[in-house]
Amino acid sequence: MNYSSCNSTTSVAAPPRRGALIVIEGCDRTGKTTQAMKLVEYLNGSDRKAIFMRFPDRTTPIGCLIDSYLSRGVNLEDQVIHLLFSANRWESHPKIISTLKSGASVIIDRYAFSGVAFSAAKESLGLQWCKGSDAGLPKPDVVLFLDLPLEQAATRGEYGSERYEELKFQQRVYKNYMALRDDTWKMIDASKSIEEVQRSMEAEVERVMKESKFGPLPGLWWS
Repeated sequence: MNYSSCNSTTSVAAPPRRGALIVIEGCDRTGKTTQAMKLVEYLNGSDRKAIFMRFPDRTTPIGCLIDSYLSRGVNLEDQVIHLLFSANRWESHPKIISTLKSGASVIIDRYAFSGVAFSAAKESLGLQWCKGSDAGLPKPDVVLFLDLPLEQAATRGEYGSERYEELKFQQRVYKNYMALRDDTWKMIDASKSIEEVQRSMEAEVERVMKESKFGPLPGLWWS
């Protein structure tokens, strides 16, 4: 009689190491989208799968309404538009989690920090109230903040085409960003050339991927 089947052990493959959640933040016209997409190309080019996401995602029903608001097509109460921005991020929550669990990294152009910084800059809403609707979203492994003098950003193409692109407003946004900083944030000098900024961001991502154990992601703004 052959007992080999009884004594054999079945090896179970370990789940893939989760991907990194990398957020690109900064005031308007600092080069976030360009750098986020270059970072995705860099990771995919080195056999580390990554996807690009951006907020607001203007392709969803909620995103279409946000797009109309930003282009000054409609006016909404400050509380309403803030909660719509937040809902737009929660729409993508399942995709973010499933992508990370698959082992792929997620590079996000703007996240909850933008939502809070911009909404609170209207001065009708407080930082703590604004943070509430995004509390529990996955906390990034690293936030790369593209730091550019606001006067320099204002000289870039198409500045002023959307609702929030006004210097005094952007100054309040920047102040709010600085109030949201924690030890996951890395400041990137965005006044340098595209290539220099790209190299700085790649170096930070390599550092995070080398040092992080990539355990379960805590909830954002959960104590």
